[in-house]
Amino acid sequence: MQKRLMAEVIGTFWLVFGGCGSAVLAAAFPELGIGFTGVALAFGLTVLTMAYAVGGISGGHFNPAVTVGTVVAGRNPASILVPYILAQLVGAILAACVLYVVATGKVGVDLGGFAANGYGEHSPGGYSMLAGFVIEVVLTAGFLIVILGATHGRVPAGFAPLAIGLALTLIHLIAIPVTNTSVNPARSTSQALFAGGWAIQQLWLFWVAPILGAVIGGTLWNIVGEHD
Repeated sequence: MQKRLMAEVIGTFWLVFGGCGSAVLAAAFPELGIGFTGVALAFGLTVLTMAYAVGGISGGHFNPAVTVGTVVAGRNPASILVPYILAQLVGAILAACVLYVVATGKVGVDLGGFAANGYGEHSPGGYSMLAGFVIEVVLTAGFLIVILGATHGRVPAGFAPLAIGLALTLIHLIAIPVTNTSVNPARSTSQALFAGGWAIQQLWLFWVAPILGAVIGGTLWNIVGEHD
């Protein structure tokens, strides 16, 4: 279990540092900024690369919602919930700490929202709380179905990280304008701790909606999917 938890710390660190780092450091870089598309791709690449690197050790969750969904689907025992989620939070917060050090190493830096998730006036596109809640539930449910399907025993070995990484890229392409895309409570928590204020106040949505979506996704998989 110790190795599995360390793998979750490392993988979640990479996801948050790579994904949120691209948003904070490179998205709006003058003239050469990567924009929404680049950020979406960065998040997908973090999951894809770490799923190959340490997924064989821990299952490559890197996300409390994924852990919940795999438990609901019967892929993992409930006993992993607390230790996995704590490990994911540690990895995410460490990544946010390192990102903060890097981002503030520039004279006159304006961190803005520090890639935190939000709704209403803190939504990139000004979308409401209801819109944010719905999209986070739906996309997390879809993400879990992709994960559970791609890691099923009938799928050729070695391709799951590709499907999962591409799914996360797609999710970000859809949801960045709405909530800045969470589908991951650990990622949301780590950035909110540094953004403070409004981000902390709105953080509840980015725990409740992704976890509800994960429960729905895991349940749907149990209905339509095949067990290993």
